[in-house]
This record gives sequence, C-alpha cells and structure tokens, in this order.
Amino acid sequence: MMYWQICAIVLAAGLGIAAVTRAAGARVRLAAAAVALGGLAVATAVFDNIMIALGLFDYDRSTLVGLNIAQAPIEDFTYPLLAVLILPGLWLALGRLSERDWRTILRSSRPVSWINTAYPFAAALLLTRGEIDTALIVGTLFFLIPYNLLMYGINDVFDYESDLRNPRKGGIEGAVLERRLHAPVIATGALLALPGFVYLLVSGGLASGIVLILCLAGVLAYSMPPLRTKERAVADSVTSSLHFVGPAIFGLVLGDAVWTPGLICLLVAFFLWGAASHLFGAVQDVNADRAAGIGSSATAWGARAAARVSVLLYLGAGIAALGIPGWGRLAALLVIPYLVLTLPSWNITDATAERANRGWRGFLLVNQFTGFAVTMLLIVTALGALQG
Repeated sequence: MMYWQICAIVLAAGLGIAAVTRAAGARVRLAAAAVALGGLAVATAVFDNIMIALGLFDYDRSTLVGLNIAQAPIEDFTYPLLAVLILPGLWLALGRLSERDWRTILRSSRPVSWINTAYPFAAALLLTRGEIDTALIVGTLFFLIPYNLLMYGINDVFDYESDLRNPRKGGIEGAVLERRLHAPVIATGALLALPGFVYLLVSGGLASGIVLILCLAGVLAYSMPPLRTKERAVADSVTSSLHFVGPAIFGLVLGDAVWTPGLICLLVAFFLWGAASHLFGAVQDVNADRAAGIGSSATAWGARAAARVSVLLYLGAGIAALGIPGWGRLAALLVIPYLVLTLPSWNITDATAERANRGWRGFLLVNQFTGFAVTMLLIVTALGALQG
C-alpha cells in the first residue's frame, strides 16, 4: 500500500474519532488547536529535514504524492494533525476519573461477551490461513476489547434513559453510565480502537477494508442517531447479529477464504442465531423500552410475537447448520439448549415480559457450552481437512 494511502487512512480515522468525541460532548477552542497544530507542524518539518539531511530517514518516492516542505514529504504532517484531532478524546478518556469510574467503563463493554466477537474473527482467520500471524493477534485483541467497548459503551450512552428504568442494568448485563461518563467512555473506545483499526485496514486489501469499515459503521449506526437501527423493527436484530457475524466475515475476507456452499450455510446459521438471541433479549426489556420511548421489534410486535419469532429463528439456524459438510453439521444440535431456554416464553405477555430474563440469564452458561462444542467441531473439521 502506498504511504500516502496509509496516511489518508490514519487521517480519516482521526477525523472519525474527532467526530465521535465531539458528539459525546468534547469541545476545543479553534485558536488553541491552531496554535498546537502550528507548533507540531514546525517541529515535524525541522525534525524530518534534519533526519533526512543526516541520511537517517529515507522514503520510497514512488509511494508519495510528491509534495514536500523542503525535503519532508507532506504525508508526514498527517501525524501532528492526527494528534490535534484526537487530543480532545485523550483529555476526555484520561481526565479526572476514579478507579470506580474505570470499573464502570469496563463493565459497559460487557466483558462476559468479549469472546463472542473475538472468537468468530480468530477462528475464521486461523482456519483460513492456517497460521498465527500479526494480523490474527492484533485482530483478536481489537475485536476482544475495543470493538466491544465501542459497541456496548455507545449503546449505554444513548440508552441512558431506558437503562435508568431497567432493573437488570448495573451488573454483568451492562452498566448504567452516569452522564459525566458518557464522553469518556466513547472517547476511550474510539482511542483504543484506532491502532488496531488502522493496522487491520492497511494489512488487508480493498474488500477486507470495506468489510471492516462496515463492521464499525454498523456498531455506530445501531445506537447513534440519525440511523439508530435499534429502534427500527427488523433492522435492530439484523444489525445486532451482524455485530457478531461481521468479525467472522472480515476474518474470512482478510484470509482470502474460498466461499463454498457449506461456508455460506455456516454464516447463515450464525446470523440467524444472532438475530434470535437479540430478539429474545429484547423481550424482557419491552416495558422499559416503551417507557423510554424506544422502538424495537419487540416493542412493535409485542413480547409474545417477538418470543415466538425468536424460537423460529433458532430453528432456522439449526436447519441452516445441516448444510455444513462433515462433522460441522452436528452444530445443528447446538440450537437445542436455546430452544429449551426460549420455549417457556412462547405464551409470554407484555405484562409478564420480565420473566423472559430467566431464560436470558441461562444464555450465559449455554454460550460457554456452545463455544466449547463449536471449538471441538472446528478442531475435528480442521484435522479432517489436514488428513484428507
């Protein structure tokens, strides 16, 4: 990739962070920003020209746009501009926060669910490339913490009013963020995500870059206005499921996977499972969401219809899994525990919607079992491919 392209990506990421942190409440005086940028730009020009004159820096001129300040390529001035763009976010993230505040921010990322996004990416890339490399390590860490802090932290910020009315919030199912923590949690998520995002973007091709950008766009669109898809029936479950399927698709595209019918069946099953899980999780929040004026598939259809559609989606996931070749089709059996948890809510009503939380809390244990079973199937499938 050309150096100017890398710098353009870095600058775009910085602009994205600046936009997000500004939406979160960050403010900066333009005069102060201009002075800081001017000082950093002068320092960059002096440093670069001295290093180039001493022969310590060298550039492949074919990768540059050709504009220079003396001998310093214009691309190097991306970094002082980036520093000015992310400084408000750093100030918000590293401001006067107590240890308790940081624990609250950490809880907002749903640590119990970290594996649900990191594992699909890691499994997809590892099985596609067959080796552990830098992209696998960086990508796994990216989808483990920063991705989840962005996804759930932003969700908690924009769901503040409904969370206040939700008795489930404050534990492993999410934190109620005080208003003063809204800007820091968004800034922290954006800043943590930047290094991994840039690395993954430049380490792949155009297709993988588009998928990665769409993954993050979906994270933002789910909770942030004006799209805020979580308040749109059907779109809420679709985008929520893509939060988990997206990392797997990115891993496959990054690893140049061969798109077979079996692989497509696997992704369809995964998508239906994710949509079913989101929809059933929303059943228990019907009353809290309605009180806060939040629309969703569950509030639009009612608790009973949403619960029944969730059951049908799980069944669909099991049927799709039958299209996975070899031992992989045994994954169809993994929907059974989820059916056991959701079927008791088949006749649930809006008045009794909170009872669905009993089944939902069982997901925390079932997901661990399912993850182990999927891992065993992946190992058996991989060994079979090697021996074949």
